[in-house]
Amino acid sequence: VVRYSALAFGVAYGFYHRRTLQEQHDQQKVEHALHERKRLIAEAKDAWKRQNEAKSSTVITDPADSRFDLEKLLLSFEETS
Repeated sequence: VVRYSALAFGVAYGFYHRRTLQEQHDQQKVEHALHERKRLIAEAKDAWKRQNEAKSSTVITDPADSRFDLEKLLLSFEETS
């Protein structure tokens, strides 16, 4: 009788322990996905900001353009650094 009681207790404890471990794993998975999504959104915002700053710049970076001025380009790089 004691043997079967210990077996039943062990099975019940194993089931309970497995369930708590799975809940912790699922919570960590959700937190990781949320953190990754926030990181990607922040990265996209930074990229969008850099792209729009580059468009609003009046410095011409194409050396084939007739209005290209190397001095202005170097000054703009120096200001952003």
